[in-house]
Amino acid sequence: MHISRSIKCAAAGAAAGVCNGLFGTGGGSLLAPLLRRWAGLPDKTAMATSLAVITPLCLLSALLYGLRGALPVAGVWPCLLGGLAGGLLAGLCFRRLPAPLLRRALGLLLLCGGVRCLLS
Repeated sequence: MHISRSIKCAAAGAAAGVCNGLFGTGGGSLLAPLLRRWAGLPDKTAMATSLAVITPLCLLSALLYGLRGALPVAGVWPCLLGGLAGGLLAGLCFRRLPAPLLRRALGLLLLCGGVRCLLS
């Protein structure tokens, strides 16, 4: 049975949304590999698409957490400023880094994070 790329992308997006909503993180980390494997997107396209999709999902999740009183708004600003600086630096380096290196770095990040979650 042939499943269209649009349906595969929608399923990957739904998985990322569930992950983001339940855990407050991880949706983008899940989405890029799914877009690459399921939808056959090239590595860098999958990573950029993941970022574009996950940004509004994160905003929605943050809003819902905030409305429920689970978001310490004052504590967000230092993290946000650091994240903006890191995102700018990474965005400037993205075109220069080879896709296999980025894919392996993401895999290592997921592996380390997974081990840490299992052991804590």
